[in-house]
Amino acid sequence: MADAQKKPAISMPSELAQAQPRARKSAARREAILAAALDEFSAQGFAATRMDDVARRAGVGKGTIYLHFQDKEALFQDLVRTMLVPLVAGLEMARPGDRPVRELIESFIELFVREVYNTRRRNVLRLVLTEGQRFPTLAEFYYREVVERAMAAMRALIQRAVARGELKDDTLVKFPQLIVAPGIVAVMWSGLFDRFAPIDVTALMHAHLDLIFGKERAS
Repeated sequence: MADAQKKPAISMPSELAQAQPRARKSAARREAILAAALDEFSAQGFAATRMDDVARRAGVGKGTIYLHFQDKEALFQDLVRTMLVPLVAGLEMARPGDRPVRELIESFIELFVREVYNTRRRNVLRLVLTEGQRFPTLAEFYYREVVERAMAAMRALIQRAVARGELKDDTLVKFPQLIVAPGIVAVMWSGLFDRFAPIDVTALMHAHLDLIFGKERAS
């Protein structure tokens, strides 16, 4: 009688149980393809990279890549979406509160150095700088997804700094590119001259802020 009153064990449908490992395997394969694509793009450039080489480096068949990505351009776009767009979204959602704008920019510098310059994300930036002119659709995608959004967020911060009297004029509102220029210089320098004269990108960007805001640090 007791056995008859036992509640049946709740079991996962077999289709769902099988789907979860497949989904994890598919996600892992996708990540491997993206990592291999970044390696190939960095080593060969966008034009010279072949899907066969990406597949070989990722350890998958070439056909597997096309299950996840339509073409080489889609591979690049997904690299940007996964590696850089979340950082831009964080900049857009920043809530300054009563913090000085310089202090906020200093925190963004630390984020840039830690999460971009010192990681493989730097290679994505370098790829755009070196290949963007030859592939305008890639440059436009990067501009829309990263540059335009980052500049809008930075312009809003600079407008706040001017309104609070932290900056004397609105030059940086008109040209927010000046704030991030040292980061771009550092990325270019690292690809060309780092082996001859390594650059301290953190010190470079803080020195740039000294020129803009004055020597006194906010943090």
